[in-house]
Amino acid sequence: MDDLAERLLVHALENAVKHRSTPRGGAIIGAVMGRYPELRSRAQEAKALIDGVIAEVDALSHEEREARLASLAPELLAVREERVRDRYALPPLPDAENGVVMRFAPNPSGPLHLGHARAAALNDAYVRRYGGRYILRIEDTDPKRVDPAAYETVPEDIAWLECAITETVFQSDRLETYYDYARRLIERGGAYLCTCENERFRELRQAKRACPCRSQETEESLARFEAMLAGEYAEGEASLRVRTDLEHPDPALRDFPAFRVLTSTLHPRVDATVYPLMNFSVAIDDHLLGCTHVIRGKDHIANTRRQQFIYDWFGWTPPHFRHYGRMGIEGVVLSTSEMRAGIAEGRYGGWDDIRLGTLRALARRGIRPEAVKRSMLAIGCGETDIQYSWENLFAENRQLVDPEADRLWFVPEPVTVEVTGAMPQVSRPLRHPGDPARGTRELGFDRVVLVPKDELDQDVSMLRLKDLFNVRMGTDQDRTRFTYAGDDLAEARAAHAPIVQWLPLGATLPCTLCRPEGDVHGVCEPAVAEKVDRVIQFERVGFVRVDSVGPDGVVAYLTHR
Repeated sequence: MDDLAERLLVHALENAVKHRSTPRGGAIIGAVMGRYPELRSRAQEAKALIDGVIAEVDALSHEEREARLASLAPELLAVREERVRDRYALPPLPDAENGVVMRFAPNPSGPLHLGHARAAALNDAYVRRYGGRYILRIEDTDPKRVDPAAYETVPEDIAWLECAITETVFQSDRLETYYDYARRLIERGGAYLCTCENERFRELRQAKRACPCRSQETEESLARFEAMLAGEYAEGEASLRVRTDLEHPDPALRDFPAFRVLTSTLHPRVDATVYPLMNFSVAIDDHLLGCTHVIRGKDHIANTRRQQFIYDWFGWTPPHFRHYGRMGIEGVVLSTSEMRAGIAEGRYGGWDDIRLGTLRALARRGIRPEAVKRSMLAIGCGETDIQYSWENLFAENRQLVDPEADRLWFVPEPVTVEVTGAMPQVSRPLRHPGDPARGTRELGFDRVVLVPKDELDQDVSMLRLKDLFNVRMGTDQDRTRFTYAGDDLAEARAAHAPIVQWLPLGATLPCTLCRPEGDVHGVCEPAVAEKVDRVIQFERVGFVRVDSVGPDGVVAYLTHR
């Protein structure tokens, strides 16, 4: 092999290993010409060679590509492995050498989704790195945001994500603790009971003026707070406010509320009418539970500033805070209220509908929890806003499932075709091209086979029936009559013949492939029925999770391609 051919092959292998997909000819030629200027005069020759190079690479499994790259250019593989390790590295935390206490604190408003996964995964990674405790804190002090079913689904989702939770805390169990610290805050002069109308208070706050309640004596504030707990105030009539700086440039930080009366919505776990607001309960719990570091989105920066006032009033040292940028996720519904409405209207089949971004939907598709966590670690905890890529998640998952997934065949929208000129025989495709030790399965050919309908619409004269032989297409009037055209794979590649899945007539199971964009009906190998709840690869279609087998056949969910 001369220098040009070898370098094209090396760069095609490097590209295929990196992206786990078929390399594009133009990109490979461009990379070679850019790195080796002395070869630019041979650009036309490169164009003549590239299709054969790509066909050679495309015929290899991922493991075979890595092995070939290691033999031709081991330095490229070593560099790539180092980059992969660096990609998951998080910045160090201050004062973490003796261990950390981290917390993941969702509202129980519904199942967890990809938006929750970032905080859960980042906290988990730091606890595993430094050692310590990882608290799952269910923040359920707002009855309006509580779905009773979430008391089960949230811990289940965290267990699926394989986070190293050491203890679970329900804030609704800690109301007496919050009441006690509210009294202490009043006694320190840090809070007062306000009965001003909300609109009037907002006007005063905007004007940097104190409301009439702010000047009340400590004893009066304590008495009013006890009256609040005793049910003497209706909803909206009173709130406990933290005394801050009326001159603060941010109006939202001026005497913000810490407790409110809520009687219009019953809580499913406790009989109460007075509830702490988030900033109060979070500050108290982060201190009492010993949280050393808090990692959360930068939309909480204002909350961090509010909580700092509470820390200052009690003379506590706050945890180290780190705020990461917003994460946009296109093409998926993440709003719990929108998902719930869609389920109620019948647009979605449930919380695990694969068109949703819940962790349950990902699990049903066959996405591994480790892939979710890796994709979040790759994003990291920087302050820059980012757009989350489904392709990055799929690439992480592909690395995990590809070595394990058996290869089996699925023929979508099958059409019956007859092949003339070929003798009956048995095809023995490998269960996994990267692991021949797994053996083969047998598919019998006896002149009549099923092929995908779309293949008959291609503007080609030759097809390659995978792991069998080449065929000539029928005439435009009858594309379903094939003619045997020899066994030579090189001839098929030279003719750019598509490689086509096929199955023997009668030796199949009906199969529905469920995809976010719509279901596809077809047939699959009977061996698929043995893979329920496992991820396999429908060759030349994609990775799928086999969901069920019933009287109507197999139901599988597309994981990704």
